[in-house]
Amino acid sequence: MALIAIPASSSVCSMRRCALPARLVKADDTLCRLVTHHSCAVNEALNRNLFDAFTAEFDEERPERVNALTYCDMTTGPDDTHRDVSERLAEIHSRYGPEHLVSRSITASTPCILAAVKAVESAMISSHRVGSP
Repeated sequence: MALIAIPASSSVCSMRRCALPARLVKADDTLCRLVTHHSCAVNEALNRNLFDAFTAEFDEERPERVNALTYCDMTTGPDDTHRDVSERLAEIHSRYGPEHLVSRSITASTPCILAAVKAVESAMISSHRVGSP
């Protein structure tokens, strides 16, 4: 039985304790792998003692897909507006406070998150250049 980690709220897109059987939400393995590995959620999984369970259940997804989901997560605020990644990270920290597990996980994940956002932005720029006359 596959598990999928469902965000506890629309504003927090990292692993949560409310794992549900994927068949109940009709999620395929790709979606489960993306949710499990996006936004460098491995750090939160470690902090929640879920790392072994989630990594045993779900292989990593293709990096460009994980980066794309991380980009969307980390450039969209809880009000669904576009945010700079730095603003988004600051918003998460301010919402949870410095000692909260989510803040500690985001701090550990920041280099990975910034690299993912940069990779997607670079790919979008390159794609735009290729498509331009």
